[in-house]
Amino acid sequence: MSPPCRGVWIEEFFGLMRAFFEKIGYETLGFLESSGRLGLFLVRTVKSLFTSSFKLHPVLRQVHFIGARSTFVILFTGLFTGMVLGLQGYYTLRKFGSEGFLGSAVALSLIRELGPVLTALMVIGRAGSAICAEIGIMRNSEQIDALECMAIDPFRYLISPKLLAGIFALPLLTAFFDVIGIFGGYLVGVGLFGINAGTYFQGMYSSVVWADVEMGLVKSLVFGLLLVWITACKGFYLHLERSGGFGAEGVSRTTTDAVVLSSVSVLVWDYLISALMM
Repeated sequence: MSPPCRGVWIEEFFGLMRAFFEKIGYETLGFLESSGRLGLFLVRTVKSLFTSSFKLHPVLRQVHFIGARSTFVILFTGLFTGMVLGLQGYYTLRKFGSEGFLGSAVALSLIRELGPVLTALMVIGRAGSAICAEIGIMRNSEQIDALECMAIDPFRYLISPKLLAGIFALPLLTAFFDVIGIFGGYLVGVGLFGINAGTYFQGMYSSVVWADVEMGLVKSLVFGLLLVWITACKGFYLHLERSGGFGAEGVSRTTTDAVVLSSVSVLVWDYLISALMM
């Protein structure tokens, strides 16, 4: 290789390395910026709960939107989740001659893990995406700027009722999911495979303790906080998102990012809470 060609090759190599490290630095700074924005958003939202008078009607309206309007999809999902658990659990336990523990397996799986997680994921898809899109459109159309110009705190007016509603509605929806899921397992185990109904419920009664219920409750509270926090923050700071921007395309991209990030956060915190409370 001649010296001029070698010099060009070296220059191209270092150019690619510089671009690579610039990309890493850009993405790292973007991640830190987004994380700091999320943290400050939560602080300002919680602060607005205690620094001004609060009205009950906006909270109840958000409870209806997040909770009551999600009931059907939660019950439908819970029923078939319980039926699948009953079906798979029966075939697994039958190999060991332990069909009588089907009630315990279904109840523990739902109460500790699947109930809170699947409920949160379904509510994120139905209500979380709508929250992000609603606030993002308000940012797009400068309605949030108008609230600030009228000396109305957008965190107290828009975000705080949604946060309280999410924390209140998720445990109730999780309870519905668990109950209908246990009933679905009963339909399969008792109705389809002929397991004794008393054995099904007795195994559940003897194995489920308060610590299991407490874990599911804590998870549902945390997931309710996460889904409203992340989706509302993404929509509120639509104009600052690197993948977003103004316009319909910006709202769609930001909503997609919010749903993905909140769903992944639910799975990560599910593991962390399980590890801490085991």
